[in-house]
Amino acid sequence: KAINDPHEEGNRRTHEANRKFDRALVRPAAGAYGSILPAPVRQGVGNFASNLNLPGVIVNNLLQLNIDGAVKNSWRFVINTTIGVGGIFDPSSSFELYEDRSDFGETLHVWGVGEGEYVELPFVGPSTQRDTVGMVVDVFTNPLTFGAPNPEKYMGPVAKGLSKLGDRYTYSSSVDSVLYDSADSYAQARQLYLQSRRFQLGQQQEDQGGDGYDGY
Repeated sequence: KAINDPHEEGNRRTHEANRKFDRALVRPAAGAYGSILPAPVRQGVGNFASNLNLPGVIVNNLLQLNIDGAVKNSWRFVINTTIGVGGIFDPSSSFELYEDRSDFGETLHVWGVGEGEYVELPFVGPSTQRDTVGMVVDVFTNPLTFGAPNPEKYMGPVAKGLSKLGDRYTYSSSVDSVLYDSADSYAQARQLYLQSRRFQLGQQQEDQGGDGYDGY
């Protein structure tokens, strides 16, 4: 499927700014974070952030009429929040209750909304018009965003930010290879994102089946 990137020139400028931001701040911070905290602690932070995100995932499961996923994620949230000490530990996986991941970008896809144009977002990176809307809406579809009092409601964003630093540290070789070692880091990052996202949403299978899909 052809890539719909009519604003490539502007996207490339944003991409270069993101590379400079990563080189100057994110990569050093991720290196320090990964060096100071041992892997089990980083895993606990990631588990905690993922658990706090689950209520929003459940909302998207329901919006997609994915009742099985909503039930599974609800049980996962209850078990990890209680037995797992607020989600730091992941006992639900031992019961084979793995997360049925979703987001509002996927919900829009299920509702038939096309992918739209490719965009590179400042400080975020590769996205699409549909997924950009989804990211904004996801902030408001998570009940914990508004249900928690101060300062508890800030725990989610902080934990998510630390989890992202952990991911940047864990996958540093792959990220550095794309951003700093490839001949065209913008095209490489764009291709990897689109392939991954389309595979996640099952769009490649749709394409092969001849149904096609809107977007790029």
